[in-house]
Amino acid sequence: MKERINVQQLEPNSYKAMIGLENYLHSSGLSRLLIELIKIRASQINGCAYCLDMHTKDAMANGEEPRRLFAISAWWESPLFNEKERAALKMTDEITRISEQGLSDEAYTLAKENFTDNEIAQIIIAIGVINVWNRIAVATHMVFEG
Repeated sequence: MKERINVQQLEPNSYKAMIGLENYLHSSGLSRLLIELIKIRASQINGCAYCLDMHTKDAMANGEEPRRLFAISAWWESPLFNEKERAALKMTDEITRISEQGLSDEAYTLAKENFTDNEIAQIIIAIGVINVWNRIAVATHMVFEG
């Protein structure tokens, strides 16, 4: 696959804005590992190899177990994720595929049972941010070092 344009070089201010959102997320109070689970799951759905490579490495560097990383693609079948993680992953699935049904009442209720309203807002932002990164990487054929 041949890389296309480089958005970061062409539009550096857009990257600064995205990095600002990333910095916000890391100061939001959501756990680093939960943010990485969200990023990995959305990247799986969107088929973004660049982001999958980055965020699985980041998750492992922050103490995530490889076994759980292998199970994210079937999180709903796996006993390795707690209720909070399941709620966030369900939100990630539905918001990433927003055109299919939006965020279902079931997913929202599960989120309300596990997170504060502020945390729900932060999770929605986290899902939105990784979806933008995925779209940049996939559309431009970003390639990571092998």
